[in-house]
Amino acid sequence: MKAIYPGSFDPITNGHIDIINRASEFFDEILVAGLVNSKKQYLFSTEERRQLIEQSFKDNKKVKVDTFEGLLVDYMKEHNYKAIIKGLRTVTDYGYEAQMALTNKNLYKEAETFFIHSEEKYSFLSSSMVKEIYSNGGRLSSYIPEHVEKALLLKVCKR
Repeated sequence: MKAIYPGSFDPITNGHIDIINRASEFFDEILVAGLVNSKKQYLFSTEERRQLIEQSFKDNKKVKVDTFEGLLVDYMKEHNYKAIIKGLRTVTDYGYEAQMALTNKNLYKEAETFFIHSEEKYSFLSSSMVKEIYSNGGRLSSYIPEHVEKALLLKVCKR
């Protein structure tokens, strides 16, 4: 069975990577689907986010990468996906993600959401947190892969 793991991934973190790698033990294929939202301001472009994700999984043949715009369920129907992977860090995440799972199920009856709880060491980690830590001079080596940290440094230096 194949599954989709949607998100903004701006940038991808070790928490995302951990969830995806763990999910790939149970699914034949995981499609990491980067959301494109024209109303949202991203640090990294769609193509940059895609490349960072691809580089993060260059050794995991079960992981594919794509980007999409619009409703997740429309993308799923078009590409024949029925399983959604969502990572949970906190009870607050569960409340939001449970609501999204029910909405997706209402819009696409075949959609099933599978929740994977984050490892404790990543339970606080988010892309927003990474950007905040970085902008205040904090160390990121335990939060993002080295290639993402280099890309972040280049991106911020260009500004």
